[in-house]
Amino acid sequence: MIKGLYETHLFVENLEISIEFYKNILGLEQCYFEEERRAAFFWIGKPKAAMLGLWEKPKSEIDKRHFAFLCEKEFILTQASDFLNEKGLKPYNFLNDGTDKPMVFAWMPAIAIYFNDPDGHYLEFISILDEEARPELGVISYNKWTNRDKLA
Repeated sequence: MIKGLYETHLFVENLEISIEFYKNILGLEQCYFEEERRAAFFWIGKPKAAMLGLWEKPKSEIDKRHFAFLCEKEFILTQASDFLNEKGLKPYNFLNDGTDKPMVFAWMPAIAIYFNDPDGHYLEFISILDEEARPELGVISYNKWTNRDKLA
């Protein structure tokens, strides 16, 4: 029956600014534009595998949403924060440690870093870790995750 999530849609205040962001900053491939309906569509990853739709609406009709881009673990560990900072974006985590280092959601487990698009939607780079979940650890740094056996 259900095999995955194929598409998601966001309302944006300025379609051109959002196209610039998703196409030229994040590097998604724009696959369709419809001027009359003020909508743009992008492939996420491999063409036709997943899609993001953007629809221009007045600011009063925009609710902030969240979704995550599946990425390689090494990208998140070694490049994601620098990539986002270089693009003028502010990466953040939920560690309350004053850093922009990725965090681990131990219940999954997955490594992730968050950032926002021009409309304030909550975006995430995430990679599922091929290890056993440890939900009791909550949200922790990758360093603590790699040393989790010492936390038992």
